[in-house]
Amino acid sequence: MKLALDACVLFPTVMREVLLAVAAQGLFTPLWSDRILGEWQRAAARFGPAAEAEALVAIARAKDGFPTARVKPQTGLEARLHLPDENDIHVLATAIAGHADAIVTLNAKDFPRGTLQAEGLTRRDPDGLLWEIWSHHPEQVETALERVRATASTLSGEEKALKPLLKRAKLTRLARALSET
Repeated sequence: MKLALDACVLFPTVMREVLLAVAAQGLFTPLWSDRILGEWQRAAARFGPAAEAEALVAIARAKDGFPTARVKPQTGLEARLHLPDENDIHVLATAIAGHADAIVTLNAKDFPRGTLQAEGLTRRDPDGLLWEIWSHHPEQVETALERVRATASTLSGEEKALKPLLKRAKLTRLARALSET
């Protein structure tokens, strides 16, 4: 399954780390464009130079970890597309050019289902998507989640519990599912 990741799911950090850790388990193939990565960098830069520097390192790591994720723009594709927010057309164009199955975004209103269906795509929110993947591959997702938790603990210098970490990252359905197991 190929999934175009919108910048809004690449920044914040924990959500991105969970998505990419699950992708690293081979459970989906992430796709992005240079423009999407640029939006991620600009979003981080609003929090200052240190946050932008961290984003640049994370972007380099993502590129190295997923060398086939980059989708090059197709000439003329964006010109024929329409979305409520024209600033999101490049995300749709990336998904189409990358032959994605869906766009993973928190921005439902700007990616109408009918428009996406006409292009053979769906829209997925990260929490629902990750819950669904977990329901089919619990061990692999839990392995990915443990890596994210361990990294967060190391970076913060204090032990982090997984479920609160997921809840703060707006992955509440996934956190709740883990609580029930």
